[in-house]
Amino acid sequence: MSINSSVAGNGTASNSSTTILLGRILLAVIFLLSGFGKLTAISGTAGYFGALGLPVPTVTAVVVGLIELLGGLAILVGFQTRIAAWVLAIFTIATGLVAHTGWADQMQMIQFLKNLAITGGFILLASSGAGAYSIDAKRA
Repeated sequence: MSINSSVAGNGTASNSSTTILLGRILLAVIFLLSGFGKLTAISGTAGYFGALGLPVPTVTAVVVGLIELLGGLAILVGFQTRIAAWVLAIFTIATGLVAHTGWADQMQMIQFLKNLAITGGFILLASSGAGAYSIDAKRA
């Protein structure tokens, strides 16, 4: 087997593709649940966003909910994965900087570090691609 045929991002089935699929599922779950939760509780989400000082909290709640839900879905099925991974990486860092900077509170520090770790996962996914078990691989 040549080195290129074992690369997970080129659409060939491999052990790497299986682990990338598992990673995609695990990364997607938090965004699917969070996005769905925001979109089904807009007023509560908007109230929280307003308390954070975010502009037009209801619109922001809808936009954030859609980014999370649609981005999570794209990652889950492996559609436009590299783009979705970069969007969610930037989104996740921004979220950490907006909502989790009270680092004197250990829970806020943990939440911020969680966001950093998730961002790292998205950067790896953006680099590796979705693997063979994805819509991206079927379209290639």
